[in-house]
Amino acid sequence: MTIFRASVAGALLVPALLLAQGVGARSAFSVGSATAAPGAVAYGAITVPAGSDSGLTIAVAVIHGSRPGPVVALVAGSHGTEYASIVALTRIIDRIPPRSLAGTVIVAPLLNVASFERMTVHVNPVDGKGMNAQYPGDANGTQSQRALAAVTAQVVRQADVVIDLHGGDMDEELRPYSYWIRTGNARQDSASRALAMAFGLDHVIVRDIDVSNPAMIRSLSGYALSQGKTSFVAEAGHAGTVEPSDVNALINGSLDALGSLKMLQRPARMRIRPVWLMNDKRVRADSSVMFYPAVQRGARVTAGARVGRTTDYLGRPLADVLAPVTGMVTFIRGVPSAPRGGTLVTVIPVLASPPPYSRPTP
Repeated sequence: MTIFRASVAGALLVPALLLAQGVGARSAFSVGSATAAPGAVAYGAITVPAGSDSGLTIAVAVIHGSRPGPVVALVAGSHGTEYASIVALTRIIDRIPPRSLAGTVIVAPLLNVASFERMTVHVNPVDGKGMNAQYPGDANGTQSQRALAAVTAQVVRQADVVIDLHGGDMDEELRPYSYWIRTGNARQDSASRALAMAFGLDHVIVRDIDVSNPAMIRSLSGYALSQGKTSFVAEAGHAGTVEPSDVNALINGSLDALGSLKMLQRPARMRIRPVWLMNDKRVRADSSVMFYPAVQRGARVTAGARVGRTTDYLGRPLADVLAPVTGMVTFIRGVPSAPRGGTLVTVIPVLASPPPYSRPTP
């Protein structure tokens, strides 16, 4: 059973998700080959056997607290060249002291191993599938599907909270932000919002999903929400870089989220009022072109403003790229190569406050 308590940090009420557990002796906790005793850290792997294609090994750490509490999964590397989020999770393990931790933290820094090793953006090069678009996976499918079936069984189903970390891929000039993904379940939406606020990125994109629609729960966060978990997404990093400010934002945000859940003794930080964003609009390339941006990530633009231009492979001008709506540029393509269908820019309207949840139409 899950219960909620509120703690006051200045004027901010942060609901804390606490798992009601017995106060007796704690047993060991296992994910894959990592089995941690209470008050200890264990390292291991989730092994995905070969099937129609090659198998893989997903590294995992389990930080098992000496006291009862929630199980939180910190996951990154669904896209293997979003390096800032991957590096952040490799560094956070040593920042979580198991002897004073209440609950358990599962850390899986890199799901898409082939993408990382082959420096392939967006998809798993083994089977060409997106590893954040195949949940809950298929134990008899291709590598991505088998891997996500294992992650579903070993990580998602054992977790009360799933925090999915991302960052700008090598072709993405991306502004840091969190996603507050709403389901229409007031309890669940309140808990996810509280974690996003505790995480502390000052721009929050609101996205409404229908958990009864299978097409909307293929991502890690969407699937976790459909299973009744608390989940949200945080993104920091751009163009494949590993800048300290981005890495530290993800580390400190994750630690602050654990603090808000009363898993760590960590003072809550006062937050400025976030910038709310909703209903993104994307401009995609209608053919293979070269793209040159005219604005930077985070810029405020008006509908119809020039945000970039395209040329052919001889440098001859093709078209101006115009902002589809008035709002903020949260993403703009960071490299000249732009395949047909590739996103050139994303602009999201800025809101004074989030509107009520609205179930998306199919």
